[in-house]
Amino acid sequence: MGHGHHHGHGHPHGHHHPHGHGHDHEETRPLPAAMDLAVPDSELSPDQLTRRSMLRRAGLLGAGVAGASVLAGAGGAAASSPAASASSAAGSRGNGGGGLTWLAGDHHIHTQYSPDAQYRVIDQVRQAAAHGLDWMVITDHGTEQHVRIGVEKVNPDIQAARSAHEDTLVFQGLEWNIPAAEHGTVFVHPGRNEVEVLKQFERDYDGAVQSATANTPQNEALAIAGLDFLASQVRRNKVKDALMLANHPSRKGIDSPHEIRAWRDAQPTIAVGFEGAPGHQAGGIPAPHGPGSGRGGYESSPSADSFAGYPAESYRTWGGFDWMTATVGGLWDSLLAEGKPWWITANSDSHKIYGDTSVTPADDDFEGNGFHTPPVYAGSGLLTDNTDFWPGQYSRTHVGARNFSYAAVMEGIRAGRIWVDHGGLISGLDARLRGGGRSVTLGGSLHVRRGTRVELSIEIALANGPNWAQFVPELARVDVIQGAVTGTQRDKDTFRARQAKVVTSFDVNRSTGTVTLTYSLGRVDQPLYVRLRGTDGNRSQPGLYGADVDPAGPALDVLGDADPWQDLWFYSNPMWVLPE
Repeated sequence: MGHGHHHGHGHPHGHHHPHGHGHDHEETRPLPAAMDLAVPDSELSPDQLTRRSMLRRAGLLGAGVAGASVLAGAGGAAASSPAASASSAAGSRGNGGGGLTWLAGDHHIHTQYSPDAQYRVIDQVRQAAAHGLDWMVITDHGTEQHVRIGVEKVNPDIQAARSAHEDTLVFQGLEWNIPAAEHGTVFVHPGRNEVEVLKQFERDYDGAVQSATANTPQNEALAIAGLDFLASQVRRNKVKDALMLANHPSRKGIDSPHEIRAWRDAQPTIAVGFEGAPGHQAGGIPAPHGPGSGRGGYESSPSADSFAGYPAESYRTWGGFDWMTATVGGLWDSLLAEGKPWWITANSDSHKIYGDTSVTPADDDFEGNGFHTPPVYAGSGLLTDNTDFWPGQYSRTHVGARNFSYAAVMEGIRAGRIWVDHGGLISGLDARLRGGGRSVTLGGSLHVRRGTRVELSIEIALANGPNWAQFVPELARVDVIQGAVTGTQRDKDTFRARQAKVVTSFDVNRSTGTVTLTYSLGRVDQPLYVRLRGTDGNRSQPGLYGADVDPAGPALDVLGDADPWQDLWFYSNPMWVLPE
C-alpha cells in the first residue's frame, strides 16, 4: 500500500492553512516583558517580576527563549547542520526551537456566564496569569441564556481583561453542546465579528439550543453543518480563524468513533483534536478532604445514547487521562494509524475551585440576568467539595508558536505542536525525529527515502521548582509508543490499533537539570508514528490490551480515591516517519 495515499492526503498538517494569508495582518506582539530578557529586572512591575521569577524557577527562561533549531517552515523539515543539531536549548520555554516559543494555555474555562460556574472573567484571567499561562479560552456553556445574553455580555469583560493583562492572550469561545455528542470547545480569532459569529453558530448549531442532543443521524449531520459554518466564516474572512476541540470525550460514552472521524474528515482545519485529559481533576480527592467523586468528573455509566462498543473501563480516567488517549492501541492510536492528524490537550474545565472560599450570593438570578452575581467571600472555611483547579494550577497545554500572537497559538494547535502535563511534572520537552539530513518536532512528518536510519531524540527539562501543591515533582520514567500507519479503516467505528505498543522505556535517574534520551528506530521502510508519555511512577498497571502492548501504563482511577497530585503524567502529540 503506498503510504502517500493514506497519509499524504490524510495529514495536511495545517501548516498550509488555506486562509493563512489573512492572518498576516495581525500585529505580532513582542514577547511579554517578563519573558524578554532584554528588559532588565529593574524595569519590570511587581507582577512582571513575580512572573519572571516563576519562569526562571521552572527552567522556562534562559538563553534562547526561541532556541536555535533544525526546524523549518512549511513541512517542518529542513537540512540539519551539526551546529544546529547541537544547539537546541533545553529548558528554554518548553524547548521548541525553530523560532518557536512554547506558550502554556488552557482552552476550557467557565465564568459567571455559565449556569454551573461563578467567577468573573477577570478572576479567571488573573489566576491563569498567576499560574503561568500565556493563553486561555473563555468557554461558557451553550444555553438559551448564553445565546440570548451571555455571548454578548461576556465580550466587554474579555476585552477589559485583554487590556488589563497584555501578557495573556484571552480568546472568546464557547462550550458547544455537539449535536448527538458530548461538549466541545469552539473559539475564534479575536476581531470585530467574534461575537456575531459565535452567536450565530450557537443559535443554529448548538445541540441544547436546537434540542438536538439525541443520538440520531440528523443530529450528527447538524454537528457537521456547524463545523462547515465555522469554515465558511473563515473562508469569507468574517473571522481570521476558528478551531474546535472535543471535550471530555469518554465521559458519557456518547462520542462514537465514527462521529470523531466524521468531524475531522469534514473540516480537518477546524476540528483538530480532543482533551487527552479532562478538567475537574480534584474530583477524585478522597472525602472528607475532597469531593470523593470521580477524577475528571468521570463517574457515568452507559446510557441509551452511548456507543455500545465501548468497554466499561472507558467511563473512568486512567492516571487522570481520558481512556481514548491513555489506552495504548486504543481509539487515539487508531486515528493516528490512519495517518489522521488528531491532537490531544489538557485543561482545567474550571467552574468552582477546590479549596476556594467564595460562593455565589443568595440574591443571584441567573435565569433573569443571563449571568451569576459575582462571587463573595463565604467566611465558612475552605470549600473542599469543589472539583476544579485554577487555569494552569494543575493542567497545562504547551503550544509551539512562531510568535506571541493569537494567530500563532491557533496555528501551533492546528499543527499539533503540543505537549501536555499535570502538576508541573516537567518544565520543558524537546522531541525530534531525525533522518536523511532532516528533522521534525511534535506534529510533524519526516519524509525520508525508504530504508533511511531514523533516530528519536528527546530533551526534557526536569521540574526546577515546587508545583502548586508545594512539592517538586520527580519524573521516574519516559515511554516511547510506536505504531504503524496502516491506512484508512473501512470500519469507521474501530477503536483498535493492533500494531501500536510501548517500544522502549527510559528510567530517569536524576531529579534536576536536563535529561537527554535517544532511541533508534533503525532503517525505516514502512510509515509509522511515535508519541511520548512520562510518569512520576506512583501508579501503574498493564494496559487494557496486555503487558506485551503496555507493560506499565497509567492505572484505572478509583472513584473517591484518586488524588491527582499523587499521580502525574505528561503526554506528547505524535510525529510521523513517511518513507518514500
